[in-house]
This record gives sequence, C-alpha cells and structure tokens, in this order.
Amino acid sequence: MTLYAATDGASRGNPGESGVGVVVWNEAGEQLLRIAGYLGVATNNMAEYSALVVLLQRMQGVACTRLVVQSDSELLVRQVNGVYRVKDPHLKRKFEEVQRLRAAAPFILELNYVPREQNAEADSLANRGIDEKTSLY
Repeated sequence: MTLYAATDGASRGNPGESGVGVVVWNEAGEQLLRIAGYLGVATNNMAEYSALVVLLQRMQGVACTRLVVQSDSELLVRQVNGVYRVKDPHLKRKFEEVQRLRAAAPFILELNYVPREQNAEADSLANRGIDEKTSLY
C-alpha cells in the first residue's frame, strides 16, 4: 500500500519562532494524519528537516510499503536524495536522523520537490503550530 504525505517547516525570522506541518493521505485521498507543531526558535532549514523527522517518526510501524513525500524545500529534497552535500553541522545532525529513520522504516521513502503553492496545506499547519504553540509530543 502506498501512502502520500506533505511536509513543511515555517520560521518567522531566520532563526525565529518555528513550526512544522505534516499531512498524510491514502490512495483514495482520505486524510489519515494532520500535524501542526511548534519547535521554538529555529532556522527555516531546521524546521523543514524537523517536519520530515516528525513524519518519519510517526510513520514507524504504519502498514505501508511506499511513502511518497512532497516538500517545497529544494535544499532538503536534494540533500536527502544525495544530490547536495550537507555542510552545516546542525543540519547534518538532522540529516543523519532522517537517514536513520529511513533505514529503519518498513517502507520505501520517495521524497519529491514541489512548488510552494502545491504545498499549501502543510504550510498552513506549520504556521498554525507557531500561532497556537502546539506541542509535538
């Protein structure tokens, strides 16, 4: 079974108050999971990585064989897919966490870049996480 997801990180200032947004849906288009979470102060790139980490953590143990994820962060997508190197030491730790979660996942992860306007729902949730200071845990 294939599931689909959209992730986004938002930061008001860089660094600034940050949040994550995640949406997961099935092949029929039914939403299975929506997350709006608050991170505290972080850079936008850290928020983008954090959103992917939150998704992968929540998907551990979920019965699917393939997870297709969209993100509007070209940097994140290219780094995770091995096109760009990760130079920043803080991002490198998040990158390594993504790689550990990916290796432990019971599914194949496909990560794709989409333009920002195609990621509006995840963006809205990330901003709601900041507005409402919604705890992730």
